[in-house]
Amino acid sequence: MMNPSPDSLPPPRAMTDTHDFAPYVRILGRGPGKSRALTRAEARHALGMVLRHDATPEQIGAFLMLLRYRGEAVEEMAGLVEAARDHAGLPWRFSRPVDLDWPSYADGRTRGVPWYLLSALLLARSGLWIVMHGPLAGPGRRHLVESLAALGITPCQNAAAAEAALAAAGFAFMPLETLSPSMSDLLTLRGTLGLRSPINTVGRLLDPAGAFASVDGVFHPAYIALHIGTAALLTRRVAVLKGGGGEAEWTGAKPLVLTTDAGETVWPPLHDAGTPASQTPAALAALWAGRHADPAAAAAVIATAAVGMYAASPGRDPASCIDAARAWWAGRAG
Repeated sequence: MMNPSPDSLPPPRAMTDTHDFAPYVRILGRGPGKSRALTRAEARHALGMVLRHDATPEQIGAFLMLLRYRGEAVEEMAGLVEAARDHAGLPWRFSRPVDLDWPSYADGRTRGVPWYLLSALLLARSGLWIVMHGPLAGPGRRHLVESLAALGITPCQNAAAAEAALAAAGFAFMPLETLSPSMSDLLTLRGTLGLRSPINTVGRLLDPAGAFASVDGVFHPAYIALHIGTAALLTRRVAVLKGGGGEAEWTGAKPLVLTTDAGETVWPPLHDAGTPASQTPAALAALWAGRHADPAAAAAVIATAAVGMYAASPGRDPASCIDAARAWWAGRAG
């Protein structure tokens, strides 16, 4: 039997430690010149302890805020994502591979209706299997929850329900509260701690279905390199954009820089229709059904669908993805 490598073991405890989790807080918080990022193995072990409730509330708060204060590192983030997937028993497997993973985690109070939701449905109509996931609870999640309801989409509470939704419509929404209640609990600490924690990034990179590719939106451009680098360590294909409110959404009204493991592509503006005038879930559902006209909203749906197709189809160029999305939108049946 092979001995585990030193890096796969938890860090050694100091003589003053009275808890197994204490070394992780000490590594991150020793101060200038002494603290360091966790290794991938340490991060995996540490978050595993947190998710199993093997750390105290005080330790969890310190851990999350020290990770944030130091800045998220690629190796560290890969270990955190692996721990979250381990704990949740991911990936879920279905009767055919999922084409596109679509995380939705933005929680800004000013975030409007999720036009990207229609983009995902449009791609599903084209034959792709798409899994969207994210929290249902949160100050900025109301529009998403109400839009799902307006479209008649029931969030999937287990793998069997997701399989049925994918088989019927090519689209399934998996609530984080179902995928990983422990991760969901950590996200809600934002209200207690007053700051976003790296768990938000972990959720975006969770990829619960082990999809061929992911399309991921960030609010701050500095996170693009983190997402790309972490995905590379996890051997995943991901397309990242600075999207509307932090979601994977492009209005098409301004140029877009889309980053993948192959580098950046710059997409020119697609229209000059401005921004969507409609901002209610009812209007979103009516637009999808063809009972409501909003040229800017329709353009955002088309533009974002093109980005999703590009992520899921590495052999296609942006122009062909845009042309396809326009054709699908024009030919959709409500």
